Amino acid sequence: MDELVERVDDQDRVLGVVVSRRQAIRECWLHRVAVTVCRDERGRLLVHRRSLQLSRFPGLYEAMVGGAVDVGESYEQAAARELAEELGIRVLPDLLFTFLNRSGLSPHWLGMHEAVVPEALAADPDEVAWHGWLTEPELRSALLEWRFTPDSHEAFSRYLAFRTTRS
Repeated sequence: MDELVERVDDQDRVLGVVVSRRQAIRECWLHRVAVTVCRDERGRLLVHRRSLQLSRFPGLYEAMVGGAVDVGESYEQAAARELAEELGIRVLPDLLFTFLNRSGLSPHWLGMHEAVVPEALAADPDEVAWHGWLTEPELRSALLEWRFTPDSHEAFSRYLAFRTTRS
């Protein structure tokens, strides 16, 4: 069964209309997605390759963990749920910012989070085919050399810009 999401407007306000995520993507209706950049205690970044069984972007790499915000969920709740589902960890990530992302399958509001997570993960093989830890320079190189999901590039560059302004 396809996920149910709430449509939102161009200001990220919930419209009170529930649709399937598949329909939201097909019709290019705005909805919400929550992602988390995961760092370990040493500051390395988690990168993973999506399972070949997934319907969206099978086998591509991602610099974030996440998915659609379910009906009635906040960005933070969705990010925490996705971390538990995909990596087997329980942590409440910090919401850093949101932006209207037009680089995925369809436009959507993306809530960018950050979390420090343990190095040892129990990744769900139905979601994650491989995962590893990269330094920031290694990830920058990988983004140029490996096949990443379409929104990984824009979301990660916005994340780096955000971190630079906070430093």
